[in-house]
Amino acid sequence: MSITVRAHSAASTRRLLGIGVIFGATVVVAACGSSGSTSSGSSGSAAGGASSSSSSSSPSAASNAGSSSGVTVSAKSVSGLGTVLVNQKGQTLYMLTTEKGGKITCTASSGCLHAWPEIDLPSGAKAATAGSGVKSSLLGTVKGGAGKTEVTYNGWPLYTFIGDSSAGQAKGQALTNFGGTWYVLNTAGDPVTAKVTSSTSNSSSSPSTGSGGGGGYGY
Repeated sequence: MSITVRAHSAASTRRLLGIGVIFGATVVVAACGSSGSTSSGSSGSAAGGASSSSSSSSPSAASNAGSSSGVTVSAKSVSGLGTVLVNQKGQTLYMLTTEKGGKITCTASSGCLHAWPEIDLPSGAKAATAGSGVKSSLLGTVKGGAGKTEVTYNGWPLYTFIGDSSAGQAKGQALTNFGGTWYVLNTAGDPVTAKVTSSTSNSSSSPSTGSGGGGGYGY
């Protein structure tokens, strides 16, 4: 009688052990699947966050890059002339007497823009920047002789002079050519008509002073 009971117990034990093994394997597989899903989700979330961060920073960088006009008009002391207008490179700026009120007479076809390069805004810029000593309210624009947006100050279109080889020079001061006379401007926007005799002047050259529309510039 006792032998029958022991045989029955051994069989039951084997069945219980088999069920336990199958259950344990099922739990392990389920745990692995859950872990893989979580890891994948985390990676996807991280990648999505990085992508979002990258895309949101790009417009800001583009906005900062386009915030500057590229042209700054400032005031600087030039020997023999006082404080006058200069560009961002320190080059002296000039106006032409025939262009009062923004009327353009210095054109590419006459050769004027070769000797007197106009101050143009870069494409997309709306205005020049007022630097030290300059009144922003006097800055403006006009369609220049090259068909671009030219910077003006107190209504005068602005130019540099090809004869000024470095900052601080004013060799174009009081030259008469291309139908008018060229002067520097003070911070009030008025022409400075003084003739200089210092090293910044054009006294060593012999430009034509004719009032015709042609060249005759010297430098």
